[in-house]
Amino acid sequence: MSSIELKSIEKWFGNVQVIKGVDLRIEEGEFIIFVGPSGCGKSTLLRMIAGLEETSRGQIMIDGRDATAEAPSKRGLTMVFQSYALYPHMSVRDNMGFSLKAAGAPKTEIDEKVNRAAEVLKLVPYFDRRPKDLSGGQRQRVAIGRSIVRDPTAFLFDEPLSNLDAALRVEMRYEIAKLHHSLGATMIYVTHDQVEAMTLADRIVVLEAGRIAQIGTPRALYERPENLFVAQFIGSPKMNVFPAGAVGQDEAGRGAASLGARPEHITVVPHGAGALDGVVDVVEYLGADTFLIVDCGTAGQITVRIKGDTDLAPGTPLGLAFATGKIHRFDARGQALHSM
Repeated sequence: MSSIELKSIEKWFGNVQVIKGVDLRIEEGEFIIFVGPSGCGKSTLLRMIAGLEETSRGQIMIDGRDATAEAPSKRGLTMVFQSYALYPHMSVRDNMGFSLKAAGAPKTEIDEKVNRAAEVLKLVPYFDRRPKDLSGGQRQRVAIGRSIVRDPTAFLFDEPLSNLDAALRVEMRYEIAKLHHSLGATMIYVTHDQVEAMTLADRIVVLEAGRIAQIGTPRALYERPENLFVAQFIGSPKMNVFPAGAVGQDEAGRGAASLGARPEHITVVPHGAGALDGVVDVVEYLGADTFLIVDCGTAGQITVRIKGDTDLAPGTPLGLAFATGKIHRFDARGQALHSM
């Protein structure tokens, strides 16, 4: 296991700055996820840690030593990419042990490490298969197994599930969570999928345009976002945000320019009996939940989560009430004030 610290990290491509002064400490055994929209710099930051991208300014510390100028092979890290990059002519066993064989490790050591990793990842029955005979999830497990046998100080994952279908993504999230629990290894994971981030991470680093917008546990980011960007990026469906004046001065006071409410913190009430009035625009039935998209005029479209089914139909007028203590308040710059 390894601790990793980034000190005032910057990355420039010519005259374009893509990483803008990132400070972050990752503790031993921690599962950290970099999340953010396309172009925010999350994969570039991961590649800088790996040594695959040069650091323009700042320091990368690994276990207290300055690794900023070290070659990737000297950092003790291993990286799992979204493309499996397996050798098509090799069996699962040979793919997993290839890096050790290339390094001249004894056969007994290779067999021991490959067998141990294969048991953790449930790959023993597939030892003699080639990649073309495996499912996408099995290929990704082989790629992860190839990293495990190297006994890295930390694992780096660059959107490893993006090539999988929805069912396999869920399955592999479960496998990666179990892997972290069993190995206790430091893991840094990049994704644009905030559901992956919420379900896997010890802490999430939300990136916006090359800067850290907020760092925190999944619960902290969901319940106490520090700005509008995090408030609307974390959570599915995203937080509703509307002008503070749309609900009157009681809720809008003390300097708030806009208010936010999660879909599950809004209740349907009779028209005229809530903080907002609107008309049902769209009904989305998902089985356990139904989402109402309500047109609230100057407040815009508001999404409401209802447990189970509903008889409400498009065109129905209704009122919306907000759960006490669950309103989020933001100033004119988009910075959080405090919840009401």
